Formats: sequence, structure tokens, C-alpha cells
Amino acid sequence: MRSKLFVPGVRPELFAKALAGDADALSLDLEDSVPGARKQEARAHVSAFVQSAAALASAKLVVVRVNALDTPHLVEDLGAVVGHGVGLVNLPKVESAQDVLAAVALLERAEAANGVASPTGLLATIETPRGLRRAAEIAAAHPRVAGLQVGLADLFEPHGIDRRDPANIHAVLFAVRMAAAEAGVPAWDAAFADFADEQGFRVEAGMARRLGYWGKSCIHPRQVALANEVFMPDAAQIALARRIVAGAREAAQAGRGAFVVDGRMVDLPFLKRAEALLASIDSNPSKP
Repeated sequence: MRSKLFVPGVRPELFAKALAGDADALSLDLEDSVPGARKQEARAHVSAFVQSAAALASAKLVVVRVNALDTPHLVEDLGAVVGHGVGLVNLPKVESAQDVLAAVALLERAEAANGVASPTGLLATIETPRGLRRAAEIAAAHPRVAGLQVGLADLFEPHGIDRRDPANIHAVLFAVRMAAAEAGVPAWDAAFADFADEQGFRVEAGMARRLGYWGKSCIHPRQVALANEVFMPDAAQIALARRIVAGAREAAQAGRGAFVVDGRMVDLPFLKRAEALLASIDSNPSKP
């Protein structure tokens, strides 16, 4: 999931276009982009769309960002959207393992009520100081946690932290990436609000890519191509990863733990990186 495009739940006229676009995932939003008085309207639009023939037939991952646990909206959100067309539920402002377990219990209840047999994955957003401090326990709290997502606007803006300072961004991205790595789940980078600033988007996305993030959220269609480009390994990287995996098989047959690829000594950490890279592109139809 190199790119995940947010679409407000109150803009159903954008759903089909977003589904047909180039984003790897579509994130239908019931949270920040929907005012309180229109939550029910947004639920109805999103519920109808995720159950539509077009959404069910699409290979694109459909994500729904619901409202946070401490709001009165979450139970109704889940009841309206959990179903066969939703691949992940994105839970904002997760602050503890207990939050994850509470959300999973609500997910299970909604799945039972809606007759859904396959468990729905949970994408947990880290966007508060407490959530950042507890990111590792959040990532490991339950098998349904499919990954961590960073929310820099909520994490920075209320506290006067400069989003344009690369040191601030790197500190958060590194901490969340290590938390995700500890739990063995992927991490996704935050949205970038200034959609006219392509260079700013590239710089932030490039930093995340170098830290091992799998992709980035987009708030405008013009950002999708940028995210897809930044997070798509080039042909040389993929070819090297395949040589490392092949070399590992040969080394294992010969009883060796370390081996040489392209004149460089390779052992288990390098093999894990190669396997992760290949896994990240395995389901991507545009891979080199």
C-alpha cells in the first residue's frame, strides 16, 4: 500500500473516481472531514458504497477511517461499514493496548451482527503524545493490528511543534517505525496537508521510505502519483532482493549461514530486508 487516498464520507460523488484512480488503497473518512451533524449521512454513503458491486469487484484495498473510541460515533460507524467490502478499519487516536482491545471487541460485535465471517484488520493511528509513547504495545496488542499509521498534524499542531523541521519529523517516524518493527507489522506515513507543495511531499515521503515505511496517506489525487513513485522500489533493488533470496536458498542447502551476493557478505538481517521488500510489492500489479 504505497498510497492511500482519503475521501470524505460526505462526498459520495468522489467515491467512484477515487476507486478507479491509481491509489493502492481508498480510505473513506468518517472522522475529521465529516462534521458532527453529518456523521449519519456519511455512514449511509460509505455503507452503500462498500457494499456496491464496483467496490466488491475492485482489487483496491478499501479502508474506512472511523471515529475515535472516546466519541459517541464509533459503535454506529462500525455497525454501518463493517462488511465484506472493507479490508481495514482505521482507528484514530489510539493511545494504549487497552484501546486496541476495546476496538477489537466492538469490531467482533459488528461482524457478528453483520454476518461477517472473516476478521477485519485494524490500522492504528499514532497521533497523540501518549500514543507515541505506547506505540510498541499498541502494535503488539492484538493479531488484528495490521500496522501503524502516523498522524503528524494532530501530534504536532496542538503542541506548537514545527512540521517543517526535518528533525521533528524524523524523531516521530523513527520511533513509530521501531515500534512497528518490534511487533512485526508495517508502518505508513502521515498525510501532507499542503497538496500544492510537491517537493515538500517528496521530502517527507522520502524520509519515510528510507526508514522502511511502506507508503503514505494522500489527501489529494495529485499526491497519489508522488507516493507511488517514492515508495516503489526500482528494478535494481528488486533484482538484488531476488538474488539475495536465491542465494540464501543455495547457502541453506550447503549448510552456510552467510553467503556472498555481488561481492558483499550477506547474512540473516540482509535476507530479512530482501524478503520484506519483495513482500511489500508482491500484490502490486505495477511492480517492475
